[in-house]
Amino acid sequence: MSETQVSEAEIAVHWREEEYFPPPASFIGQANASDPAIFDRFAEKNFPECFKEYADLLTWDKYWHTTLDTSNPPFWKWFVGGKLNASYNCVDRHLAKYRNKAAFIWVPEPESAQTLVITYQELYVRVNEFAALLRDFCGLKAGDRVTLHMPMVPELPIAMLACARLGVIHNQVFGGFSGTACGDRIADSGSNVLITIDAYYRNGDLLDHKAKAEDAIAAAKKNGAKVEKVLVWRRHPGTYSSKTPMVKGRDFFVDEVLADYRGKIVEPVSMPAEAPLFLMYTSGTTARPKGCQHSTGGYLSYVAGTSKYYQDIHPEDTYWCFADIGWITGHSYIVYGPLALAATSVMYEGVPTYPDAGRTWRIAERLGVNIFHTAPTTIRMLRKLGPDEPKKYNYHFKHMTTVGEPIEPDVWRWYYHSVGKDEAVIVDTWWQTENGGFLGSTLPALQAMKPGSCGPGVLGIYPVINDEKGKPVPAGSRAGNICIRNPWPGIFQTIYGAPERFVQIYYEKYCKDKNSKDWHDWPYFAGDGALQAEDGYFRIIGRVDDVINVAGHRLGTKELESATMTVEEIAEAAAVPVIDELRGRAVEIYVALKPGYKPSKEIEAKVAAAIENLIGKIARPKNVWIVPDMPKTRSGKIMRRVIAGISNFTGTGDITTLANPEVVEVIQHHVQAEKVERGDTPRKLTEQELEEIKAFGHAE
Repeated sequence: MSETQVSEAEIAVHWREEEYFPPPASFIGQANASDPAIFDRFAEKNFPECFKEYADLLTWDKYWHTTLDTSNPPFWKWFVGGKLNASYNCVDRHLAKYRNKAAFIWVPEPESAQTLVITYQELYVRVNEFAALLRDFCGLKAGDRVTLHMPMVPELPIAMLACARLGVIHNQVFGGFSGTACGDRIADSGSNVLITIDAYYRNGDLLDHKAKAEDAIAAAKKNGAKVEKVLVWRRHPGTYSSKTPMVKGRDFFVDEVLADYRGKIVEPVSMPAEAPLFLMYTSGTTARPKGCQHSTGGYLSYVAGTSKYYQDIHPEDTYWCFADIGWITGHSYIVYGPLALAATSVMYEGVPTYPDAGRTWRIAERLGVNIFHTAPTTIRMLRKLGPDEPKKYNYHFKHMTTVGEPIEPDVWRWYYHSVGKDEAVIVDTWWQTENGGFLGSTLPALQAMKPGSCGPGVLGIYPVINDEKGKPVPAGSRAGNICIRNPWPGIFQTIYGAPERFVQIYYEKYCKDKNSKDWHDWPYFAGDGALQAEDGYFRIIGRVDDVINVAGHRLGTKELESATMTVEEIAEAAAVPVIDELRGRAVEIYVALKPGYKPSKEIEAKVAAAIENLIGKIARPKNVWIVPDMPKTRSGKIMRRVIAGISNFTGTGDITTLANPEVVEVIQHHVQAEKVERGDTPRKLTEQELEEIKAFGHAE
């Protein structure tokens, strides 16, 4: 590996090319997209009219007159003049043909509890009743904002669809977030109604969720926002499972208030295509979260189209997106996309390994799931705790998705061979909260899979890798910043309340002419590092700020972690920077082992050797730390900032939102005691170095 200085965009990538896996003939024969002519239909010469194919999957109250309005860049407007209602498109229009078909199958975490099936007819009734409550009891109308702080219970999509029916903008906050985080989002969105639940199950425990509402209301008040009504669903009807008192005149049990709205029908409000459907907050490089505002017509068209062609959803499929509706994946690919196609969508309340590592596959077998969709974090966890579990169960997937972060090739292969039983196609999707739906993926019947690569841009998306100066990087040469050259219907409209921030973060860097109304001059900067292979497939390295600069070489954390995962004993890996006297920064690797393996110097040496062999001597880790588990959020994301703080003796920061805060002290004692014994403590860090370490892992 060269020791020369590289430019900012040249994130060092040394990742061997993997073999191709063709789609099975059985999949191709039934696929929604099996005719190669689809690539011509979505070619750039047919942009933007190609997206009419997605929009025509919906029922419009009024057809649009302009497919793409570029008059106020980069605030693109799609399907202008068109009117529709998202709730109608996901529920009402399916009743004639699919009234008694399951819309949702909800699996509670306790395995002895009854699975709940909600048909499209029942969903229609429940959505209408709750919409009537929101309109008549809460006084909500089109354009108002409502915050939901809900776990994975069926009342969540019901509440979302009821809001959409009225044109009310819903702002769902991930249930695992703290009350304070929820309160910040209440204030930013200007909500005066909070919809929550008393409790839910997680890892076998019934957690008190209502307690967070008080923190949320206090945080909102601190930011000048007043919550007037709190609607509380009950996890067990008729029984209050929280120790937090209800506040008279402010807090109301939904089941009690709903009694006044039984059988009520609410006509869906016909909304302009560009009317906001929801806000989805994502973390930023500053403390203030960004409220990504998604449209009604453009967003719904895009998730319907990508669900049909990339998820290959047919009405007769049983589809399970094992994600959380608190994130964009759940909005797009549990609720709006599948329901727009009249799918049966499975929802599961709990964790994938409760009460054991076979739970996921038992659910798949019992419900006849044939499309499975989850994140690499979940895949790695299932591989670590139950590598042989899938073979014990008689389920058969035709299609599997991976989403949310790059997947290591070795983990991909386990997913393909063990979980998919060599029968299923895999789509390795790349996209972000801001994007609405998939941006990078193979089209499953027509393009071969390649472990570790998401694939080319999806239909109608034209990506490019730019260097820091805005010059395209040739395929097969080096990494840079992945950008999308064109607008698309799923792109978010703005950052709520901060349009100037929207322009600055996503468009300013590569804008060719700020006075231009030509979309070609406004490429979208995704903030991710990537490399395009000669075959046109993209490998996403991770956030451009999730890199470690070692002696001038910018090493992507995913690159380091993928190399580590090639060691047989390793279940999970996390790479962090450590301040180093000689090289400026060095790499430290934290690993958790698969069951049956014990920590040893031999395993540490194998990890170091794998990195050196696959990347180069410059990337050799200063230390490899074998830990009992990684500090993780409740959604399963490894908190790299926590272990970076431990490695650099800068403190762990706030760990109250971790699913396993107890492991932090164990890691800290082990790592820091050994470092002190070796005399391996960093010198007094500069303010800039401290800020860098604190910011690591906080990338958007």
